[in-house]
Amino acid sequence: MNTPIWTPSKQRVKQSNMFAFIQYVKDHYKNVNDYQELYQWSINESEIFWAALWKFTGVIATTNWQSIKQDHHDMWNTRWFTGTRFNFSENLLRYCEQNDDKPAIIFWGEDKVKLSISYRQLYLKTLHVSNTLRKLGVQPGDVVAGYLPNIPETVIAMLATTSIGAIWSSCSPDFGINGVVDRFGQIHPKILFCADGYYYKGKTIDCLPRIQRIQQQISSIEHILVCQYAHTETDLSQIANASWLYDAIEKMQQSPVRQHKINFEQLPFNHPVYIMYSSGTTGKPKCIVHGAGGTLIQHLKELVLHTDIKPIDRVFYYTTCGWMMWNWLVSSLATGTTIMLYDGNPFYPKPDILFDYAEQEKISVFGTSAKYLAAVQKYHLSPKTTHQLTSLKTILSTGSPLSTELYDYSYQHIKSNMQLSSIAGGTDIISCFALGNPLLPVYRGELQSIGLGMKVEIFDEQGQPVKQQKGELVCSAAFPSMPLGFWHDINKNKYQSAYFNRYPNVWAHGDYAELSTHHGLIIYGRSDAVLNPGGVRIGTAEIYRQVEKLPEIFESIAVGQQWDNDVRIILFVKLVNDIHLTEALQEKIKKTIKENTTPRHVPHYIIEVKDIPRTISGKIVELSVADVIHNRPIKNLDALANPESLEYFKNLPVLQADNEKTARVS
Repeated sequence: MNTPIWTPSKQRVKQSNMFAFIQYVKDHYKNVNDYQELYQWSINESEIFWAALWKFTGVIATTNWQSIKQDHHDMWNTRWFTGTRFNFSENLLRYCEQNDDKPAIIFWGEDKVKLSISYRQLYLKTLHVSNTLRKLGVQPGDVVAGYLPNIPETVIAMLATTSIGAIWSSCSPDFGINGVVDRFGQIHPKILFCADGYYYKGKTIDCLPRIQRIQQQISSIEHILVCQYAHTETDLSQIANASWLYDAIEKMQQSPVRQHKINFEQLPFNHPVYIMYSSGTTGKPKCIVHGAGGTLIQHLKELVLHTDIKPIDRVFYYTTCGWMMWNWLVSSLATGTTIMLYDGNPFYPKPDILFDYAEQEKISVFGTSAKYLAAVQKYHLSPKTTHQLTSLKTILSTGSPLSTELYDYSYQHIKSNMQLSSIAGGTDIISCFALGNPLLPVYRGELQSIGLGMKVEIFDEQGQPVKQQKGELVCSAAFPSMPLGFWHDINKNKYQSAYFNRYPNVWAHGDYAELSTHHGLIIYGRSDAVLNPGGVRIGTAEIYRQVEKLPEIFESIAVGQQWDNDVRIILFVKLVNDIHLTEALQEKIKKTIKENTTPRHVPHYIIEVKDIPRTISGKIVELSVADVIHNRPIKNLDALANPESLEYFKNLPVLQADNEKTARVS
């Protein structure tokens, strides 16, 4: 763990945006010589840091700030850049004029659709959709929702919405009707964007029958704009107040008064831009409201400095538009880069389709999840030998902790001369607490650095900061991308309860983690899923790292079962292909865990299941499994992508009795 698996060359360091920012800070503010000094300055002089970042990244605003930071006794009421007036969409489209014919978006929809949209086309399409929305009565502060696949029209709809100062919120079309209503039904959108359908594993899924039922349950929707993507033969006359998006645009273009420039509404820093959602696995999802200024400045910091994105790059993240990484990816437009969209199954029509995409379209930053990399490893893919990935400089991974074995696999089988950055944050902050860093080496199992301006600490159970010890990940100082609040939570009681109840005036994020000797971060899983056998706290990721490196294991999930006044660890495993759980395999699993962790990490039972429950954004849900095995009700099945998988965990005799040593669910 103490030997870097990758170290940036001197040339790469000196050509990085982070290096340039250090020189900028030296010239204008303070003599800092390396990242740790820069980071400490960003914490100690946070107002000056955020102002320096604003200037360095060239944020466009019509009115300068009166105050950089207005502190408040309550951390969650801190205000940033008061007096500023600007537009979020204008900043994302600021390179359109000078880039003109350069691709702004390249899109693949499985093997069905491939297209490219230039910066000029992106600007014009946004102009037309913005004008269409204005004609439909959309004003600043209105909510516009998108029930859309990850297609260029989704980006255009968001840019048009935020150009007006309306608020954008989106769900991917794999959400069921109840999941959509649980989200959009709380925020009362005026306009709904949707697609006629989408492709998944080569099949065409028609969305419009669902749209009819959603419309019936959300009375605030005044008009529906339908993007023609899958070309289903659907009659829109069956849906009230619906029209094809490009038909509506064509009518606007026939207007005798032609507008050639987008009217970007100039609004305060804290004007809301996005409504995001919690996973909703414990009840109705919380509607998290994010401000335009905090989102923009935080994303620029992470994209320009930590990810080292430049205009020449092509940036990809495998995501749906229901996950915050979509919002993060789209903000890359503000750097003048080309964003790469992919919609559909990441292994269709063949397991290495995304590496085909990376090779053919010359992707330089490839964003994905730990789950995807684990699956690629299980498929025994070796893109290093099958693909020419000469443009690839960085792989980003998030969604869950990246095991040390996947670090090794990525360098051995994808590309040896690249930066592998595991990043971590969340929908709650629409950004990251820990990220990659172009100045620093990569260590197995570690996130390279804490993000600039983020006072991240690890607290022990007494609420005291510790280093090189496991504990709760917290942020003990305000930062611009904290949510404005929750929708309709006027007194911020729910907001305060969600993040500030555990430690007074300190953001508790809910991750169980450790600050490493390299000033990086190791994450051991969600703290609400931490196992506690014999009073010893164990992060679930510590177990997954060992189990999932075994070739027989496709995936696993570990939960604690209350038993005999203690907690015993139950490990469920999904096995590869036709392999089944034998006594020999169980012993192999236990031995691997024991030798690489401690005897307390060894599960009491190992049980084979056919599938493991996940949220729609792809995260495994330990809490739902724990509820099932304790016979507690599951509050919101619609938050799960595969709720039927919970049946495999119900009424297992071995968990009701204490006299069996092995079990298998067939």
